[in-house]
Amino acid sequence: MFFSNIKEIDAQELSQWMDDEGKSFRIIDVREPMEIAQGSIPGAEAMPMSTLGGRLNELNPQEQLVFICRSGARSGQVCAYLAQNGFENAVNLRGGVMGWAQHGFGFVQVA
Repeated sequence: MFFSNIKEIDAQELSQWMDDEGKSFRIIDVREPMEIAQGSIPGAEAMPMSTLGGRLNELNPQEQLVFICRSGARSGQVCAYLAQNGFENAVNLRGGVMGWAQHGFGFVQVA
């Protein structure tokens, strides 16, 4: 799915960001709890898309935020929504966790 008004990165770039100790950002997994329970990207926080509307106060519009989902579609929708609401630093992981896996990167359990 293509969203023209959002920023995107791929799995390789996200991995490089994770290796850069000077780079500050949060990874937000917007999948549902049953999906997240199967594993997520290291350092990701669970914030299902269905709960996001009531949790916007937990997000800082000035902070670099990377949103992930299974394929990049839901996280793309989240980024488009946030961009319309003044979040200039919301970035979508193109290809989602499927793309992450295709690049051979690992997963962790999220509490």
